[in-house]
Amino acid sequence: MGADGEQVGIVPLAQALAMAREADMDLVEVAPQADPPVCRIMDYGKHRYQQAQKEKEARKRQSQITIKEIKMRPKISDNDFGTKAGHVKRFLKDGSKVKATIMFRGREMAHTEIGRDLLERLAEDVEDLATVESFPKVDGRNMVMVLAPLKRHKPKDEQADEQPSEPADDQADDQADDQAEEQPAEPESEAASA
Repeated sequence: MGADGEQVGIVPLAQALAMAREADMDLVEVAPQADPPVCRIMDYGKHRYQQAQKEKEARKRQSQITIKEIKMRPKISDNDFGTKAGHVKRFLKDGSKVKATIMFRGREMAHTEIGRDLLERLAEDVEDLATVESFPKVDGRNMVMVLAPLKRHKPKDEQADEQPSEPADDQADDQADDQAEEQPAEPESEAASA
């Protein structure tokens, strides 16, 4: 293939290299598995630069998902649990995943159901913000559950459209009522004048 993308056809290697030198470009093998191999005349440095720019742009558009961790003990008090649940809600609103960990010590391992109840209670508290990605499971002396934020896809335009439409409907109803009251009066006055 030539520098501007046109098909040159099957050309010996020496002639292809000479064509590339004349155009002050490089001869790049595009498809080595083909028979005969396909080469292209291009500026290889420029091509590599453009590829790097595309990759950099793709990385910018990629969303980074962070995982925040909340650690609790099975004997946590209600007010401390509320504080931890508030932190979890804040993390989820920011778009982060949350790893909730219950740490057991000593004889607490005999009562892992207490930890499971705590994690289920946490999941219920944040069910409007998150889904359970990984259900509670025992990992050594810890019980772990992962919560992922829900995806919200309601544009602001739809919300704005919904609110003004209601008063407009009320006004249209009022105007229709006014016209309905006026219409019966008009035929009677026409009949009286005739």
